[in-house]
Amino acid sequence: MSEQEKRAISVKKSEDMSEWYTDVIINSEFVDYSAVSGCVVFRPQAYFVWNAIKEATDKLFTEAGIQDAYFPLLIPERFLQKEKDHIEGFSPEVAWVTETGDSKLSERLAIRPTSETIMYDSFAKWIRSWRDLPLRLNQWNNVIRWEFKHPTPLLRSREFLWNEGHTAFASEEEANAERDQILGIYEKITREYLALPGIMGRKTEYEKFAGGQASYSIEHILPNGYSIQGPDFHNDGQNFAKVFDIKFIDKNNATSYAYQNTFAISTREIGAMVMMHGDDKGLVIPPMVAMVQVVIIPIYKEQNKEAVLKYANEIYERLNNNNIRVRLDARDDYSVGWKFNEWELKGVPIRIEVGSKELDSRTAVIVTRHDLKKQKYDYGNIDVTTINELSRIQKELYEKAASSMKDKIKLVKDYDGLKEAISSGNIAQVQWCGDTACELKIKEETGAKATNMPFEAQKNVGGKCVYCGKESKHIVNFAKSY
Repeated sequence: MSEQEKRAISVKKSEDMSEWYTDVIINSEFVDYSAVSGCVVFRPQAYFVWNAIKEATDKLFTEAGIQDAYFPLLIPERFLQKEKDHIEGFSPEVAWVTETGDSKLSERLAIRPTSETIMYDSFAKWIRSWRDLPLRLNQWNNVIRWEFKHPTPLLRSREFLWNEGHTAFASEEEANAERDQILGIYEKITREYLALPGIMGRKTEYEKFAGGQASYSIEHILPNGYSIQGPDFHNDGQNFAKVFDIKFIDKNNATSYAYQNTFAISTREIGAMVMMHGDDKGLVIPPMVAMVQVVIIPIYKEQNKEAVLKYANEIYERLNNNNIRVRLDARDDYSVGWKFNEWELKGVPIRIEVGSKELDSRTAVIVTRHDLKKQKYDYGNIDVTTINELSRIQKELYEKAASSMKDKIKLVKDYDGLKEAISSGNIAQVQWCGDTACELKIKEETGAKATNMPFEAQKNVGGKCVYCGKESKHIVNFAKSY
């Protein structure tokens, strides 16, 4: 059995998406399992995607006036004890450092599950006057959340990478105004870089962040009808400020507590990207985040090898000079067919084939990964053509995903319709009374949870709760989710 056969995808995406997903990310050398249960290795291509997300997001944060900082990985236990809601939300997931060498620590140190407590101890020291506000900080880091039995690489890992935005304002109005700015940044990143559409809305009271006043999210709808939460934003009010004594002298010389927000985007987005765009041949990486955007594969015999390679190098240099991330695969120890399969498995957006015919006619064959279309183009405008094709791929990936998401959302008016939508692999958008009891009954009976209450849908509130029949207060989406 050849190496390529060993790395083939063993199951179709439409038959078993979970098994397909694991096959794809491992066999494509995107990620790998580590010796620590629930923790994965980001191989270069996956880490490139994360860096692209990070750099693009951070640029927009900087333009918005948010500054990067870094706080310790280890958090004293007494800090977590200060916030009862926070403890309730994260205590089961905390990993603890209890000794160093042969010595027991005098106080347990939590390995960062999130950074509110360690950061707000500093906020309380730094914020004294209204002149110190707003304070808008962000850090890029890793966190550990240990308590779950069935980790899924990227989607649900015990260690993951993310940003933590933590901001403090003098007034509630200023804090509330930040929501749309941050969610707008995240929406731009998921749409323009990952080609992922999303549903933006407010979380229910049951699903919101522990310790916050209100939570908002961008939810992605995958081809199998499951939802996965993307970036989120939490309005924390004065909850943490009161616990950590983050107060200041306002313009009227009175003492006031700060109003705070938190927000994040994580490596879960990479898993959502794989699930959304990949196919039975492997990964499909959007050009904006692809480590290799174009691979050139020369096709030659021994007698014309030198001439074909020289021509392939000319194309390589031309693309490289136009800031296209291009690779020339001139390896002799693999067949052309093996290379085709290899780069398709890795999801490289464009493959350029160059053989004796192309050499003679000064052309090149371009194959686009997402639709496997093949077309011959002149060498004279190969750079412009390639740039245009990369743009087309990015656009079409988003359009396909957006169309899939739209098709999956079913507007239903009664409980039977909700159950039918969920059982057939769709999202049920329904009228809801706002009572958590109804929400949890639906979850118990269908396996679907309330993902969020879409902003755009709230103008259509009116009617009866899909479960209890009381007057509706919200439109909410129910879906099975990762």
